[in-house]
Amino acid sequence: MKHHMKNYKKATLLRGALLTAALLLGAGQVPAHAAARHGLQGDWLYLTVTRGDGRSSDTRGTLLLCDPPQGHARAAEACAELGAADGDIDAIPAKSVFCPMIYAPVTAHARGEWNGHQVDYTRTFSNRCSMAARTGDVFALDT
Repeated sequence: MKHHMKNYKKATLLRGALLTAALLLGAGQVPAHAAARHGLQGDWLYLTVTRGDGRSSDTRGTLLLCDPPQGHARAAEACAELGAADGDIDAIPAKSVFCPMIYAPVTAHARGEWNGHQVDYTRTFSNRCSMAARTGDVFALDT
């Protein structure tokens, strides 16, 4: 029983640290390097996707951890793509897909750490299809 309680306390502390870091990062209150002091180790990114071309309240976000992969439905694929690109989202190979020419802008934002380097990525795409073609599974937060 004592061992079970120790693991429970450890897991609770880690969850609390991750939640605090995610909330602070999402609110833009602390720089990404400060999150490492809150218990995040290894490769991680706090990801958000905002619909619209202005400041919108329609934002989805998650904390992607890559050791082991967790955070959203395609965490393993996203971590593999990021690993192959050394954490550089712009270096993820674009997929050859035909996207509709419908203007429904989305802004993708990633902030975190990869291989000890700070990551801060923001791009606005004309629609979700264009974003997925350019960023792979990294911002696949809805699936």
